Amino acid sequence: MESFYTIQGEGFHQGRAAYFIRLGGCDVGCFWCDVKESWDASKHPQMTIDTLVQEASAFPGRLAVITGGEPLMHQLDALTGALQEAGFETNIETSGSSELSGSWDWICLSPKKFKAPLPGILPRANELKVIIFNKSDFEWAEQYAAQVSPSCKLYLQPEWDKSAQMTPLIIDYIKANPKWELSLQVHKYINVP
Repeated sequence: MESFYTIQGEGFHQGRAAYFIRLGGCDVGCFWCDVKESWDASKHPQMTIDTLVQEASAFPGRLAVITGGEPLMHQLDALTGALQEAGFETNIETSGSSELSGSWDWICLSPKKFKAPLPGILPRANELKVIIFNKSDFEWAEQYAAQVSPSCKLYLQPEWDKSAQMTPLIIDYIKANPKWELSLQVHKYINVP
């Protein structure tokens, strides 16, 4: 769908320079998604892996973040291999709803209620980022926290349009459950893509 150089705005790598590659196509369809235009892959031009890596290499940062849509709807072995060969650290942001492919330095799993992650990705996740849209999402987050590895970083992130309502609840929840950390969409506060 698009690719651009910016900073990672959320989660464990928040604040790092990153080249984002947003792939078209999503079969999860969260109603609060902030990139619904990514859902239909046919609306976006295809690019070669060589072109993507060449464009990413024009920038000094060496963190490549593959996101979507749902990036795992695509077979990602060749893309991640080419990025790593060019010196990039590869990160993915995924709901985990499709089979894992690619070679990853960091897997950010953000499970969605609309289509559950496949069990095989849970132990491989380096980061669990749960979007909090309503109070029941805390209990749902704990169900996934119990299934990831003990070394997995745990984040609660307010859904952007409900930040004012959910952030105070998340803060109280983290104070009572300190295994969790707060993730905010910092890029939206500082107006970068």
